Amino acid sequence: MSSFPRSPRILKGGLVLLDPATSAVLRVIPLQYNADTLSRTLQVQAVAAGDGADRSEALRIKGPPVETIKLDAEIDATDQMEFPGQNALVVEAGIFPQLALLETLVYPTSTQLENNNALQGSGTLEILPMEAPLTLFVWSSVRVLPVRVTDLSITEEAFDTSLNPIRAKVSLGLRVLTVGDLGFTHKGGGLFMNYLRQKEQLAAKAAAGGLGQLGLKGIP
Repeated sequence: MSSFPRSPRILKGGLVLLDPATSAVLRVIPLQYNADTLSRTLQVQAVAAGDGADRSEALRIKGPPVETIKLDAEIDATDQMEFPGQNALVVEAGIFPQLALLETLVYPTSTQLENNNALQGSGTLEILPMEAPLTLFVWSSVRVLPVRVTDLSITEEAFDTSLNPIRAKVSLGLRVLTVGDLGFTHKGGGLFMNYLRQKEQLAAKAAAGGLGQLGLKGIP
C-alpha cells in the first residue's frame, strides 16, 4: 500500500477488443505498467508531386495521415510470486497467459482456421480473409483509437524453475485506422472522427503566436 494515501490514481493505458459486428466489448487488456515513452509517426497523405502533377493540387491533402504508434510495455510477475497462495496461476504458468493474450491479437483463431480448411475441403472457390476483433488503443480518455497491430516483439528476460517466463518486455507497433480504412458508418470510423474532433478542439485551445515572435512585422 502506498504511504501517500492522497496520491492521485494513475490511469492505465491498454487495449480494448470489440466485436466488429455488434461493437460489444470482448476483452479489456490493461498494461501492467504504463510505457515511459510513446512514439508516434504521422505520414502525410498529400497529392503526389511530379512532372505530370497539376500545380493547383500542391496544397491538397488526400486524407488523414497514416499514423503509427510504437511503445514498450513491461510484464513482471516477481512481486506476485512472493505470495503464492494468492497467485496460483502465476506460480503455475508465470506470465505465459498475459503473453498469450497479447499474441492472440495477431493470430486468427483455431476455429477460424479449421472452418476455412473445411470450406476448402468442400470445394468452396472463394475463401474470405478471417475477420479479427476491432482493436482500440486507449491512452487517456482523449485518445481512444481504432488500430491494427502491425508488429509484436517479445523479449523474455527472466524465468522460474519450470522455465515459465516471469518478466518480459513487449514492443507493440500499431497503425491507426481511419475513415479511409473503415468508412464513416463503422464503429471504428466513428471513433476515429471523435479522435480527430478532440484533436481540433485541443489545437484551438493552444496559445496563438504572433509574427513579432518570428522577427517579422508582416508577410513580405
